[in-house]
Amino acid sequence: MSEQPRLGRFRFMDQQRVNLDGFAVEDAALGLVAFAAPDDPEPSLVVRDGRVVELDGRAEADFDVVDEFVARHGIDLDVADEAMATPDLALARMLVDPGVPRAEVVRLCAGTTPAKLARVLTLLRPAELTIAMTKMRARRTPSNQAHVTNRSDDPLLLAADAATAAAFGFREIETTVPVAGDAPSNAVAVSVGAAVGSPGVLVQCSVEEATELALGMRGLVSYAETVSLYGTEQIFVDGDDTPWSKAFLTSAYASRGVKMRVTSGGGAEALMGGAEGRSMFYLEARCVALARAIGAQGVQNGGIDSASVAGAVPRGVRSLMAENLMVMARGLEACTGNDALMSESDVRRTSRTMPIFLAGTDFVCSGFGSIQRYDNMFGPSQWNAEDVDDYLVMQRDWGVDGGLRTAEHDDVARLRQRAVEAVQAVYRHLGLADLDDVWAAQAVDAAGSKDVPAADLMAPLTASRMITETGLTMVDVVAALDVCGFDEEARRLLRLLRARVAGDYLQTAAIFDEDFEVLSLVTDPNDYAGPGTGYEPTPARQAQIDAVRQQRSVADLRAEQAHGASDRLRVVGPAAAGSDPRDVVIGVSPAVGRAIWTTLSGLAVVDVLDELLAGLEEEGCRGRIVRVNDTIDLGLVGLTAARLAGSGIGIGLQAKGTALIHRRDLSPLANLELYSVAPTVDGPLYRLLGSNAGRHAKGATPEPARNPYSDEAIEARYHTKVVSLVAIERTCSGTTPPEELELV
Repeated sequence: MSEQPRLGRFRFMDQQRVNLDGFAVEDAALGLVAFAAPDDPEPSLVVRDGRVVELDGRAEADFDVVDEFVARHGIDLDVADEAMATPDLALARMLVDPGVPRAEVVRLCAGTTPAKLARVLTLLRPAELTIAMTKMRARRTPSNQAHVTNRSDDPLLLAADAATAAAFGFREIETTVPVAGDAPSNAVAVSVGAAVGSPGVLVQCSVEEATELALGMRGLVSYAETVSLYGTEQIFVDGDDTPWSKAFLTSAYASRGVKMRVTSGGGAEALMGGAEGRSMFYLEARCVALARAIGAQGVQNGGIDSASVAGAVPRGVRSLMAENLMVMARGLEACTGNDALMSESDVRRTSRTMPIFLAGTDFVCSGFGSIQRYDNMFGPSQWNAEDVDDYLVMQRDWGVDGGLRTAEHDDVARLRQRAVEAVQAVYRHLGLADLDDVWAAQAVDAAGSKDVPAADLMAPLTASRMITETGLTMVDVVAALDVCGFDEEARRLLRLLRARVAGDYLQTAAIFDEDFEVLSLVTDPNDYAGPGTGYEPTPARQAQIDAVRQQRSVADLRAEQAHGASDRLRVVGPAAAGSDPRDVVIGVSPAVGRAIWTTLSGLAVVDVLDELLAGLEEEGCRGRIVRVNDTIDLGLVGLTAARLAGSGIGIGLQAKGTALIHRRDLSPLANLELYSVAPTVDGPLYRLLGSNAGRHAKGATPEPARNPYSDEAIEARYHTKVVSLVAIERTCSGTTPPEELELV
């Protein structure tokens, strides 16, 4: 018996992009469970003589390396008895209660074990996670981080794209390499480009930990975050690491004034085959406790490279947000994921980010791909260059500060040119490479590395070897910039080096604003305590958020319409009723030939009239054009035309392009045919409308002309423009009787 074919509805559903994602049945044994696996321990803490002897159901003799480090360094024993005795529900409610200060919640959470804090946060519903995150983030002012990479490690393109990212408002820029040996060149190029784009932008080059530390010690980067933590001992062993080695690395960065946070994220242990039957959320609770214990400034989590693993199981996306909140509850800087592409579905991508975006975090994305997806050497981000306009409009829609701003075309062009010239000059001065002008011109204009065929793929590797062998530091780069005439950029990079000595940006959740002021938990603490409190954009910042490049005013539209003005349409005199049975009148709205010259479809109004007249002529009818001045209503315009026509048939045409066929004995809202979707109507369709009007005039019943079908959001694209066009029409209407026009 043959299998029945699948229904067309299901065949259609199977083709949707969400079905490119992977979805798993919960399997606690594999760690494929978001919350509350059967093997997750019950919270417990036993302290004797100031020493933790039991942690989350495990006796001291059985501690693994994670238990040992958390027990010795990760729990505030002064508050532990109070914290562990606080009922889970009471502590969960404190997280969302605006009457409980953030500092009080952080104080209590410092005394909780990983299992206790995980169980508390599991109680929060999605909306409560958003409320809690609004209150619990460390820094008052939200921010964002960009990825700037490319397939070629092209230093000129890296510099141009770093300057562009800074122009759009990113306060941290992360780069990496497809070729490990190119790291020093990438670090220099991105640092110079970022300094061109804005003062105080922090830069990291994400590579192997020893190399990254060396770059930091030489001043070539200013922060690090790819120091990975894991929730099980086995995964630490597999990576030749321990919590102690990570703590040492953390101290090494801090000793050289380099800001550093660690990276973890639910699903990593399952992906690496070492989840020990525990839930993703519990294991991440251990990582976050470790982060606090080793003295890191913050945590990059929310799945990160394993986000798609968490997203594959029920409530997995919810757990990603909850683990971000866990970082905040521990009093650390939260860099809230939204970096690795979790889904091929635009709906799911937005669903994963939206509540975090609304709440605001220290860094909404720990790697917004400010470059195109194909150039992102971390792999495609949750948000990429293709999505920048969407993100900016989301900020505007909600009145939310997501850390970005609209950058004007001419400003970006200028910055890209200067960034490329600065890197050219520095590389030549330091003897790293001679990057020619053809290459430079392509990099300035490029949307991505595919647009830079002149790039020399050996240049970054040669430059990196020179940087490494000569011991070049950021001081040398600063001196080269200064000698080559890039004194402002030299000053900006020198200020970053001085800031490392001062150490102020080693405070939790620290960034620099564009005045080089440190914003952090200390200098810019989150003070949300319910409605009317907390961060709100200043009027100037709100104006930045609102001013997306696509917005148009009535004045803008008037100016655009003026470019299409024509002298082909002239007033003949007052309009009179016709008597010829082949006489068809085309009634046009008040702004036609005065203030509006182009329809929503882009056709000139005079070209539309040409097509309508040609269609009438094909049917042996005579067309006349009459401007109806006392109404902008299309039905009344068309009815007025029909009553003036000898045939009793009229065509109504609004300046924006909407058109209909009317008859003198019909009511104003009735019509014979209607083109209601003006943006989709082209010349041949207007000609067909003219032909059909002629057929009606001859007493025939033609097949009605129909609006072209489109599944695009036509209304969303054009409705605001229609509002402006209608406003212009209103200013042109009055009490003047209809007047006949001539098309020459």
